[in-house]
Amino acid sequence: MRITRRVFLEESVIKGGSFLCLAGMLGNGRVIKADVGKEVGFEVIQGRYIPNALYFSDRKPVVSIVKINEKWSAAKGVDYAVTEAIDLIGGVKKAAQGKERILLKPNLVSPNQSDTTKSQVIESLALLMKKAGKDVCIGEASAAGVQNIDATLQGGVCKTSSFETLRAIQDSLFTTLGYADLSKRIAVPLVNLHIGKMVKMAIPDNFFFKELYLHEALYNADLVCSVPMMKTHSLANVTLALKNVGIGGFPGLVYGTVRSDVHKKASEFEPTGTSSTTVDMVKANKIGLNVIDGSMAMQGNGPSTRSGGEVFPMNVIIASTNALAADMVAASVMGYDINEIDTFKWAWKAGMKPLNLEGIDIAGEKIEAVKRSFKRPNVVPYTSIKDWYGPPCKSGA
Repeated sequence: MRITRRVFLEESVIKGGSFLCLAGMLGNGRVIKADVGKEVGFEVIQGRYIPNALYFSDRKPVVSIVKINEKWSAAKGVDYAVTEAIDLIGGVKKAAQGKERILLKPNLVSPNQSDTTKSQVIESLALLMKKAGKDVCIGEASAAGVQNIDATLQGGVCKTSSFETLRAIQDSLFTTLGYADLSKRIAVPLVNLHIGKMVKMAIPDNFFFKELYLHEALYNADLVCSVPMMKTHSLANVTLALKNVGIGGFPGLVYGTVRSDVHKKASEFEPTGTSSTTVDMVKANKIGLNVIDGSMAMQGNGPSTRSGGEVFPMNVIIASTNALAADMVAASVMGYDINEIDTFKWAWKAGMKPLNLEGIDIAGEKIEAVKRSFKRPNVVPYTSIKDWYGPPCKSGA
């Protein structure tokens, strides 16, 4: 379907640079770049919503907990822990059985490495997938780069839907955080999930967003692997596997980066403006593997050091095919009672399982062996910040 720019602006959809995970399967060793030619049209693909059975299965999920050996080098310790965590839940072959196109989704919220998923975790996962013969890419739609960070603003960031700015934000973060070098070194392409062909999906039983747009790379992936950093969050208490895709999956060209419009609209439905919407977007995605990076963790007023988060070595990796189960275990490791987490309550309302820790098999370390009481964030409802957080960027940004 071809539409004019005017219609695009009215409907907030985009066709921009497109990336193909197929490059990895073909042995293409270069970083795939966005098409930066003149935009002549915008394309929206109509997608079909098929519920992910993993979210609603009665089968008891397995969650693995593995300590990172501090005596080893950082790279060796992380690589061993990631591999062991995957093996404990059945290995890559089981987790990705029948899946060929794998998209790894880190959390690269800002240019500060302290706030983000460590590239070594992603590298270990990518190499495991490639060894298993999978077609792998790394996709992200970051919230903030130097292009939209503004210290003069109360919230420190502005929102933008500019194609060029969103391209620049993601290119700069991939470079600054070491992902561009990683892409070249292991021949795995990078995908800017902010720009490109968008898939429109109708999900009638969603809480708020009955229709959603997501990048075609997410839609076409056979398996999305959520790889968040273990962090606290001032809107959600914790930000883990669910929120990494549930908020991080909203493309900037449709919704604006920082997702302030997403939060603001959702806050009309429920005060957090975050929890129900996270579940809505999660349902649109085929999340089938989750690896929580607790090599370094954040406590306090996360999700960034700019907002007051404190980083410390946690030295743990948590993995599961079930995103909710992985998050429930991770939150417990962080010292939370699972009933404190609003996102879990909305996931349960949507029919997602498991409903409690007793419905999860723990492999590897016990929760109590690695548990630490994280410093809590000052949690606020989005309704209290919606009038000033994430205003539009100045003209040209």
